[in-house]
Amino acid sequence: MLKRERLHKIIEMVNTQGIITVNEIINKLNVSDMTIRRDLDELDKAGKVVRIHGGAQSISYSINQELSHSEKQTLQIEEKRKIVELASTYINDGDTIFLGPGTTIELLANFLINKRIRIVTNNYPAFEILKQSDSVNIILTGGDFRKNTGALVGPITNANLKRINFTKSFISANGIHNESICTYNIEEGEAQEIALNNSRTKYLLLDNKKLNKDDFYVFYNLHDIDYLITDHSINKDVKIHYEQYVNIIVT
Repeated sequence: MLKRERLHKIIEMVNTQGIITVNEIINKLNVSDMTIRRDLDELDKAGKVVRIHGGAQSISYSINQELSHSEKQTLQIEEKRKIVELASTYINDGDTIFLGPGTTIELLANFLINKRIRIVTNNYPAFEILKQSDSVNIILTGGDFRKNTGALVGPITNANLKRINFTKSFISANGIHNESICTYNIEEGEAQEIALNNSRTKYLLLDNKKLNKDDFYVFYNLHDIDYLITDHSINKDVKIHYEQYVNIIVT
C-alpha cells in the first residue's frame, strides 16, 4: 500500500470511529508499529487528526462524545504546561481569582500553591492540588459533581458564583471557532459565563489544537475575553485571524 493511500485510510478510520488505537490500525492495515506512529505524527502536524496517547482522535470527535478526564490529561501536555506557567505570572498577591474546569486549569493550580491569593473554583482536581497550600485561601463552589471532568456544576454552583467578584478569571474550553468559545457541557459553560461576567480581567488558556474547533455549547464571546494565552506552535495565519477578536499572548 502506498503511503498516500495509507494516510487516507487512517483518516477514514479515525473519522469513522472517533478515537482509534495504534494497534487497531496495525491490525487493519498490516503495517509496523513504527510506521503507524510516524503516520499519526504527520497527520497530527497537518491538522488532519489529533494525536492522543496510544492512538488518534478525530478533529470533530468532541462534538459527538466527550473525552474522559484521564484521556484529556494525555493531550498536549508540554504545550499546556508552558501555557499555565506563563499564565501564573499574571497572578499577583492579593488577587481574588476564579479557576474554571478542565485539565489545563488543573495544571495551572500547581503554579499557584505558594502565592498569597484567594481562589474560588469549581474544578475539584485543582482543589485537591491547592488544599496542600499554606498561603492560598481556597473556596470550593459546591454543586453537582461531574465525574467525567471533575467539575462542580448546577444551581448551587451558579448561585454561589453570582455573588462573588473576581479580579481575574482563568478558564479553558474545548475549542474556539471565530468569536465562539465552546464546551461540551451546558452546565459547565453556564458556570464559566457567570464567573467571567463578574471578573475585571478575563484569561482564556488554550493550546493550539483547540483553535478553529467547534463543540456542542457556545458559552462566551471571544470579543469579551481580555487575553488568549496559547503555545508557540500556533499557525501564523490562525494567529492573525484570531487577533481580530482578542489580544493573544504566545509562550
